[in-house]
Amino acid sequence: MTQSDVRPTSGDTRANWIRLRTMIMLRWVAITGQLIAITVAQQLYSLQLELGLCYAVIGASVVANITAIFVFPENKRLSEGENLAMVLFDLLQLGVLLFLTGGLHNPFSLLVLGPVAVSAAVLSLRSTIVLGGTAIVLVSVLARFHILLTTDMGFVLRIPDVFVFGNWCALVIGIAFISAYSLRVSAEMYSMSDALAATQMALAREQKLTDLGGVVAAAAHELGTPLATIKLASGELFSELDDRPDLQEDAALIRQQADRCRDILRDMGRAGKDDLHMRQAPLMTVIQEAADPHTTRGINVEFRLNGTQSQEPTVLRKPEIIHGLRNLVQNAVDFSKTTVWIEADWTDSVVSVRILDDGRGFPPSLLGRLGDPFMGRRRAAPSSRQRAEYEGMGLGLFIAKTLLERSGASLSFANGNDLNRAKFAIGAIVKVTWPRAAIDPRQNNLPQALGPNHKFQI
Repeated sequence: MTQSDVRPTSGDTRANWIRLRTMIMLRWVAITGQLIAITVAQQLYSLQLELGLCYAVIGASVVANITAIFVFPENKRLSEGENLAMVLFDLLQLGVLLFLTGGLHNPFSLLVLGPVAVSAAVLSLRSTIVLGGTAIVLVSVLARFHILLTTDMGFVLRIPDVFVFGNWCALVIGIAFISAYSLRVSAEMYSMSDALAATQMALAREQKLTDLGGVVAAAAHELGTPLATIKLASGELFSELDDRPDLQEDAALIRQQADRCRDILRDMGRAGKDDLHMRQAPLMTVIQEAADPHTTRGINVEFRLNGTQSQEPTVLRKPEIIHGLRNLVQNAVDFSKTTVWIEADWTDSVVSVRILDDGRGFPPSLLGRLGDPFMGRRRAAPSSRQRAEYEGMGLGLFIAKTLLERSGASLSFANGNDLNRAKFAIGAIVKVTWPRAAIDPRQNNLPQALGPNHKFQI
């Protein structure tokens, strides 16, 4: 799975997360509350209600719940359409009950906001609009058409028309506000969850690649002894089989193949030990390693050292640093025209890396939101090099920002408005800054000794 495979969770997907059992339990709670409210109003306050019709409406919810319990399995998860149908049924059931009990004169009319909030939290924008529109039509009808509440002495319980109009306005505004608020907040939560999952996958992949060298070195070391024994035994057999040319030829072949295995393992062990000893490296070496996959894509990538000290710092080769820088370089290469500049700078207290390109830069309206997942694409001229998955996404920058901040860095984004020394216009500028003690093993007593290769345990 690559970063481009990750998409924000849609409303259809979120709806499939809701179990039917959860909706049934919520409906039982609503049914219990409705029964209690009707009973108290009739017994304690002597209100004259259409009890038969009220109990019939509540009974419809009871029948629907019982049917769902016996027809569907307990672990069933609702689809988008099924979830919308259930919430719409609850809204209409509540509307009919309010019609029988005073309409907007009934203080419980505010419960119309409940189904709308549930819809906005778990359903798609289309379903939320349908449910919100239905709720607005419902409260508009209830404001004009309803059965009035009366006491056993014949008094009509109603509030002045101006308050009825105020209740209607409050409900309409509440429906619109709660829908928009819940939809926006839940969408950001789900997209952040998706992006964090993609970040963990990227980091895990980079960590596995880093650890692979140590595994190879350990395997080469452990296999060296049995191969040496095979070579020794085959050499003795070769010298003892002078009178058996056919068997002597087989012994020579065994010795030859043992030598070949020795050479292969030597190369593997050298590569593994190189990786093991590259837990720390000069700053520019780490930067070049991060940028290496994107230096052959037809864009000129230039590296510059601008340090104020003569000695280049040695930094830790953390997977999150390499992968984070790689994502930033990839973004710059994708949106540049001809050139990308990578500048390294350091002082006694900080180490910084700047990545600049000659593209069109970041949209000014998005500069404050860069690093958020799934927030849009950077402007770029149409080109066959542009990747389709950049449309509507900011996942690459989010992963880079998350991984680099995990290593102790801070990131800033800007657009250039000057010309560089090569007379190319500078577009986007990304600056990554670390406290030197966070990545320089010679600072702040960070460990430097690499230690021996450890035995690989299967």
